[in-house]
Amino acid sequence: MQNTRLVETSVGVFVAAGIAAFFMLGMKVSNFNAFSDVEGYEVSAQFENIGGLKVLSSVSVGGVRIGRVTSIGFDQEDYEAVVTMTIDHKYNRLPTDTSASIFTSGLLGEQYIGFEPGGEEAFLQEGDTIFLTQSAIVLEQVIGQFMFSKASEGAGE
Repeated sequence: MQNTRLVETSVGVFVAAGIAAFFMLGMKVSNFNAFSDVEGYEVSAQFENIGGLKVLSSVSVGGVRIGRVTSIGFDQEDYEAVVTMTIDHKYNRLPTDTSASIFTSGLLGEQYIGFEPGGEEAFLQEGDTIFLTQSAIVLEQVIGQFMFSKASEGAGE
């Protein structure tokens, strides 16, 4: 009887550990980490196309995460996406002419913002806007342009 109870307890602990492991894996894959809120200063940038960029996506310089995307909106005058990012306070020496690009990483196609620091002596401050931006490359558009150019070549012959 005690042996059966020990087996049942061991199976219960194993199942609970498996559920916890799947939960942690899901949090890692979804790029959501509720336990490390970024406190810092906010900067924004406008992009023509953000692709699949999401709130909580990483902001990095040289592969090092320096912040997160905190909100995504739409500018109805310029017809562009406005991305607001919170940069950790310890990365407060980013030049004002820093450029921002949207990149894709990993097998799941997770998108993030990469900064390329410029050479200005003044640094980004709370509420500043990054003007040098490069939008996401949307695979469907690239394929569509390729197919259109091939169709145009075929029609010209």
